[in-house]
Amino acid sequence: MQRLNGKETAHQIRKELQEKVSTRKEMGKKTPHLAAVLVGSDGGSLSYVTAKVKACEEIGFDSTLIRFDSDVSEDTLLNQVTKLNDDPNIDGFIVQLPLPKHINETKVTDTISPNKDVDGFHPMNLGNMMLNLPGFLPATPAGIIELMRRYKIETSGKHCVIIGRSNIVGTPLSMMLSRNTNPGNCTVTLAHSRTKNLKELCLQADILIAAIGKPDFVTSEMVKDGAVIIDVGTTRVEDTSRERGWRLVGDVNFKEVAPKSSFITPVPGGVGPMTIASLMINTLKAMELNGK
Repeated sequence: MQRLNGKETAHQIRKELQEKVSTRKEMGKKTPHLAAVLVGSDGGSLSYVTAKVKACEEIGFDSTLIRFDSDVSEDTLLNQVTKLNDDPNIDGFIVQLPLPKHINETKVTDTISPNKDVDGFHPMNLGNMMLNLPGFLPATPAGIIELMRRYKIETSGKHCVIIGRSNIVGTPLSMMLSRNTNPGNCTVTLAHSRTKNLKELCLQADILIAAIGKPDFVTSEMVKDGAVIIDVGTTRVEDTSRERGWRLVGDVNFKEVAPKSSFITPVPGGVGPMTIASLMINTLKAMELNGK
C-alpha cells in the first residue's frame, strides 16, 4: 500500500508556480491576483479559504479576502461578484460554497465571469470541459487527476467506480476519467443514493472514488485487493481528545481499507491540498488567457 500524498504533491506544484511567478516578476509582468468571497463563519469554509490565502502568499500571488455576514442579501453579494468581474486587477476569484439558504447558489455562480471562474463551476466552463475545449476545470476533479498523473497510476481500461454525483466532484470527474487522455480512458460507473447493489459494484472497481460526505462509509468489505482508493470526503466529527474538539474524517475507513489497497489518499493530506493547488494553477491560467 502506498499513500497518495496530496500534501507533498501540492507543495511541489506550489514550488513550480512560484518559479513561474518569479520569472514573470523579473520580466516586469503582472503578478496573479486571486480574490475569495466568504459569507458567514462556517469553520470548514473559513479554514479552506485561509489555506487558499496562505497558498497565494507562498507562491507569490496577490490575494484579497472579502467577507460578509451570513445575513447578507443576495443582491449585495451579486453586486460584489459584478465588481470583481469588472476589476482588471483581479485575475480570478471564487465565492466559497456552501452559501446561506436564502441565497441562490446557481444565480451567484452564473454571474461569475467564465474568464475569472477559477473554481470551474460556471456552466460555460463545465460545457467546455464536456466538449474537451479550453476552459477552467473544476478544482477538485482536476486535483485528483493531477495526483494520479504524478503517481503514474494506470487508468487506461480500468473500471472506476465513483460514489457521489455532485456537480462539483462526481459528475465532472466521471467525464474527465472517461476521456481519451492520460490519466483517463477508464470505464466509469457513477454510483449514487439510488444505486442498487452498491457493495457488489464497488468490489468490481479497480479505482474507487468516494465523494458523498459520509464518514467511514467505505469499508474493507466493499474493496477488492489492490484497488486504488481516492477519498474526497472531509467531515468534521467531535473529538474531545483534541484541543480544537474535532477531527476530519473521510468517506473511507482508512484503517480497514488501506491494507487492501495499492494506493490510497489519507484524510487530511490527500485530495484537499490538491484542490487548492488546482485553484492556484487556474489563477495563473486565467491571467495568461486574459493576455496579462
